[in-house]
Amino acid sequence: MFLGFDIGSSSVKVSLVKAETGECVATAFHPKKEMEIVAQHPGWAEQDPKMWWKYTKEALAEVLHSAQIDASQIKAIGISYQMHGLVCVDANKEVIRPAIIWCDSRAAEIGKQAFEHIGAERCLSHMFNSPGNFTASKLKWIKEHEPQNYERIHKIMLPGDYIAMRLTGEIQTTISGLSEGILWDFKQSKVSDIVLAEYGIDSSLIASVTDTFGIQAPIQSSVAEELGLSKEVKVTYRAGDQPNNALSLAVLEPGEIATTAGTSGVVYGVSDALQYDPKSRVNTFAHVNHSPDVVRLGVLLCINGTGILNSWVRRYIGQSQFSYEQMNAEAERIPIGSSSLSVLPFGNGAERIFEDKVVDSHFMGIDFGQHTTAHMFRAIQEGIVFSFMYGMEIMQEIGIQPHVIKAGTANMFLSPIFRETLANVSGASIELYNTDGSIGAARGAAVGYGYYASFNEAFVGLHQTMCVKPNLYKVQETKEAYEKWKQNLLQIIINQ
Repeated sequence: MFLGFDIGSSSVKVSLVKAETGECVATAFHPKKEMEIVAQHPGWAEQDPKMWWKYTKEALAEVLHSAQIDASQIKAIGISYQMHGLVCVDANKEVIRPAIIWCDSRAAEIGKQAFEHIGAERCLSHMFNSPGNFTASKLKWIKEHEPQNYERIHKIMLPGDYIAMRLTGEIQTTISGLSEGILWDFKQSKVSDIVLAEYGIDSSLIASVTDTFGIQAPIQSSVAEELGLSKEVKVTYRAGDQPNNALSLAVLEPGEIATTAGTSGVVYGVSDALQYDPKSRVNTFAHVNHSPDVVRLGVLLCINGTGILNSWVRRYIGQSQFSYEQMNAEAERIPIGSSSLSVLPFGNGAERIFEDKVVDSHFMGIDFGQHTTAHMFRAIQEGIVFSFMYGMEIMQEIGIQPHVIKAGTANMFLSPIFRETLANVSGASIELYNTDGSIGAARGAAVGYGYYASFNEAFVGLHQTMCVKPNLYKVQETKEAYEKWKQNLLQIIINQ
């Protein structure tokens, strides 16, 4: 059996998977309410890494209690984690300051200036991305604004690297992880000297590189005892949440598309072409199965405000009187286009699709005599789907053509309006599967441990739960609603 840890910004989820059948034996998440994200200033977002470790232990304890198995049956752990975060530890492996997480946009201007100074062609041809608001730029922000903290840094890590360190005592990262931090040079196949030199960062701060799949390190004896696991358990896989989500859906080869719609929304396509968006509005990272010999890149479109907008509307517009299921039912009473009520879902920091500009969320066309909370519920779901479509049009410019979009049966894909609108506006079939990030991480652990002889074997037990195809009677109406939404968006951008 294998464990998967999924370290999100809303919760930590742990699943135990029986490798022979792919069955999820037990699963749990903590906390039961969404984890706190601290924003001391507009555009900031921080979390305490020790909180992730606390909730990892609590979720694991619940899983072990529920499964009631001999702990010696568990062989390895796989870790999925929120991407682009920055964790800094000192020489004693103690956290120096709260982690600057994925949706924090304080370093956007730093990244923009670096992109201009390095030069677009040089930067994109080596790193496939601008430094943007990613991990390297966040570290530069600390160097500039918190020099005392910067001087204490022994190593920097991504969130999943931190959890692995707590388990094993080893500070490691992966090529995929370095690429998501814009710290990997694809041309040179090494840590990026270009970015380190631009930011004046010593290479000694970078964690040692380990393989995405393989025996990365055994867990510490004291930790095994604390967690109720065997001392023989090893960490054998780690990946950012979006590459891992693609793995969980068996999206490994060119032309395949995976998507999520949790706190943020992501469309993730696999490519074997060394291509990049010249404006860096979508991003290209090393996929989990990338190697110097076999090019497998993940092209990632991210919308920061998806599920977090739905949650915000539920709390503050619906006053927490509606469940998500009730919100969906209310929204289904409203026609396509939400009677000209339009919502732009960009209120969660700088957005890559707008070249790291802060566009903000906008509610447009509200008619006090016509619109109700039900209109609001539908308009936000349509707005989120339309933001996906706007980003997918950018992806199409570099050759990513989504004909089938795969997702787990979770989050906003539980909404009929959401999945049907996405199918109608994109023209793609939406396939849902019985998996999630923690189950994918457990499968990855089994691959890394060597239990499976191939990736194909790792997807035993993966089943399609639903397929939604475009409704020919609603496609035109949906596309017209999208064009109106896009006109509103472009007007906001022009006026900024």
